Amino acid sequence: MGRRRWYHCGGWFPCYPFRRRHAALRFENLPKPKEADITDGVPYIDSEKESDILIVRKIDPCIAINGALHHTSKYELMSREFEPSLVVRRGQSFKLDIDLSRPYNEDTDGISFIFTVQDEDKPSHGQGTLIALPLMKFPDKSLSWSVVLENSFQNSITVLVTPSPKCIVAKWKLDIDTKIINDGSYSYSWSLPIYIICNPWLSEDQVYMSSEEWRTETVLENVGLIWRGTSNRLRPCIWNYGQFEKDILDCSLYLVKYIGKLSAMSRSDPVSMVRALSAAVNSVDDDGAIEGNWSNDYEGGTAPTKWVGSMEILQKFYKKKKPVKYGQCWVFSGVLTTICRSLGIPARTVTNYSSAHDTQSSLTVDYFMNEKGEVMEELNSDSIWNFHVWNEVWMDRPDLGEDYGGWQAIDATPQEMSDDMYKCGPSSVNAVKRGEILRPYDASFLFAEVNADKVYWRYEGPNQPLKLLRKDPHSIGKLISTKAPGKFEREDITHTYKYEETTEEERAIMLKALKQSSSSFSRYYLNEEFNDIYFQFHMKDDIKIGEPFDVSLFAKNKSSVNDYNINVLLRVEVVTYRGKIGDAVKTEHFNVSLKKNSSQEMKLQVTYEEYFKRLLDQAAFNISCLARVDGTEYEYYAQDDFRVRKPDVKIQLKDDPVEDTPCKASAYLVNPLPIPLRKGEFKIEGPGIDEVFKVKDNVRSNEKVLVDFTFTPRKHGKHTIAAKFTSKELDDCDGYLNFWVNFKKELENEV
Repeated sequence: MGRRRWYHCGGWFPCYPFRRRHAALRFENLPKPKEADITDGVPYIDSEKESDILIVRKIDPCIAINGALHHTSKYELMSREFEPSLVVRRGQSFKLDIDLSRPYNEDTDGISFIFTVQDEDKPSHGQGTLIALPLMKFPDKSLSWSVVLENSFQNSITVLVTPSPKCIVAKWKLDIDTKIINDGSYSYSWSLPIYIICNPWLSEDQVYMSSEEWRTETVLENVGLIWRGTSNRLRPCIWNYGQFEKDILDCSLYLVKYIGKLSAMSRSDPVSMVRALSAAVNSVDDDGAIEGNWSNDYEGGTAPTKWVGSMEILQKFYKKKKPVKYGQCWVFSGVLTTICRSLGIPARTVTNYSSAHDTQSSLTVDYFMNEKGEVMEELNSDSIWNFHVWNEVWMDRPDLGEDYGGWQAIDATPQEMSDDMYKCGPSSVNAVKRGEILRPYDASFLFAEVNADKVYWRYEGPNQPLKLLRKDPHSIGKLISTKAPGKFEREDITHTYKYEETTEEERAIMLKALKQSSSSFSRYYLNEEFNDIYFQFHMKDDIKIGEPFDVSLFAKNKSSVNDYNINVLLRVEVVTYRGKIGDAVKTEHFNVSLKKNSSQEMKLQVTYEEYFKRLLDQAAFNISCLARVDGTEYEYYAQDDFRVRKPDVKIQLKDDPVEDTPCKASAYLVNPLPIPLRKGEFKIEGPGIDEVFKVKDNVRSNEKVLVDFTFTPRKHGKHTIAAKFTSKELDDCDGYLNFWVNFKKELENEV
């Protein structure tokens, strides 16, 4: 036999695991139990004098103490009335109180703790899925894991278990083996699992975050805002992340292992985990959590605009193990934020306005126009989304170096394949800002989303050269937004992705990135310089749905010598938020003579009756103009996005909220349309409520529609109610209310 390995337990007695499933650690002189004696969940006892054996009677997980120290008290797993499960963070000690059959004698009793990853068929030391630890009197810093005796009193002991700061993020099983010197042995299997997750409070963990306010926001906050709309009409929408709710942590672990298909060792690496999750959240090639749908036909599922949080989606997926229908970018992002936060990885949702989708890796978004000023969809593969929502997660990047740690962009919306799957990131935001597009993972795609150049070409046939109408290097990547820490306000993080537009640094970074691109598509055929005519596009802001709106083009002849004749085409078309053009709403042609040193405004008026039947889900329009100056080669093309504003849902409390006490409230909105609303309904989520309220009667123009409801908050502290209203004629209206729930005892004392 080889050399024996002895574990010193604070006394002279060697402590070791002995069961057959830990054969690699057994000693040759141990008694060999019969195979029939070993049954999972049933203690195995080997002794002639059973009364002398040290038997584990019960384990107390010290829920209140461990929850407070590990910031995990909010997990539903920890707050269950019966048999709560322990959720702890790696690298940090957690306490267990263990009841024994007799007092523990450190001179004669040996105790071993065996931790195994529960979902591994063949746990092993080499893979880090089996950890065998002796009970020690003092901590040993040379060991990555440890179990230390904190206290021994009568028939109980208190131990401090410290997992490695790099241990596998998973559900772990605990077995305890005891042995009396030269006598019997005993095995105890704890029926409750231990969930070990990442630890952003610990400097040794790869996801460590020093900022307390951002750590609180991106790990513990369970309600947030996701920005939608357009760059000239930002729209914050409430989102319930619900990372602590029932089944969410279990579902997150399931997605990592079974959908993300990560090996056990990879589940200790946050970079590998979030990359796998960016694929596992969408269902395109792996039957992940959410099925995307941008068709405007949501039969057989829920329209993306009707979701108000992640909890229902993940609970449905975990129950049926089938993709939930349907999602779009903000839904993918909201769910991914929930998953990361539940696993202890700091995460936030990020919205980029005028977000480029560069399909050719050219770092340009190219539009081809015909002579009518129409976008030629058959030639256009690139697009610009009114907004696009992805995620940022916080972690070090040992694979890249210390300069690239911090925020990493990941994206679960299926757009382009990466390593033969629809996933994106993690890409260092620092690398994106520096134009280092070859850094893993997918930095080139992220760079184009925030900093590509928009280029308009005139296409005149397959055998004719392209003519450059206009290049716009400053319209991609606007108002990059996330929720501010601790406040329901927007924080602009554009500066973290790129230098300010029009600066020399921004253009230098763009040139640096272009030199690294392998795309052969280049810019050519520059327009001849012509500066006599100045054009400016105007749209009135803050138009409520149901109201008319105007689009105008201002033209000025700056020449003091020449008169010019200009031909202008103004177009209004509906557009999806992904930049796909829909039906034309209205087109108008203008022929204007501009005398020297004169100006004129051309205005296109659009009524509600002209646009309401063509509206798509985001109530957005593409406004474009094509202008030609007669007698010159000069053509001007411009476009912009515009949306009409939908009404907010208002929420009012009728009582002062108190924990475990019913509270009355109401939600309402006013119909802004000149027509009645039919088949209206409110979906309301909040503490102690998740219901849909149908509106029986039609709601006339300018009439208020109101529903009363009652909810019972189960905990004191800050809470949020979110509401969504939909109807046949008007959908995707939402609102939220933040409020404080009082202690029940506090109110009784005041009375």
